Amino acid sequence: METPNLPAIRALRTAWDKSRIVCQKRPFRPKHVWAIRVRLEVAENHRDLALFNLAIDSKMRGCDLVKMKVVDVMASGQLKE
Repeated sequence: METPNLPAIRALRTAWDKSRIVCQKRPFRPKHVWAIRVRLEVAENHRDLALFNLAIDSKMRGCDLVKMKVVDVMASGQLKE
């Protein structure tokens, strides 16, 4: 059984980010860090505040922090180094 020759599939429009320069984002300034911390405290969002503090203090990426488990930080009731 033969397959018919299909026309090549080609995008009709250009990508939306073709002319956009993609680079690293600027780091937070201290006033931005404190503003975020205050808003999280006022909202009583303890989990996000703890993750934010850990991210700022350890300079880890957000995706790495979300993957962390309690076992990675604590063993037999004591914090790991």
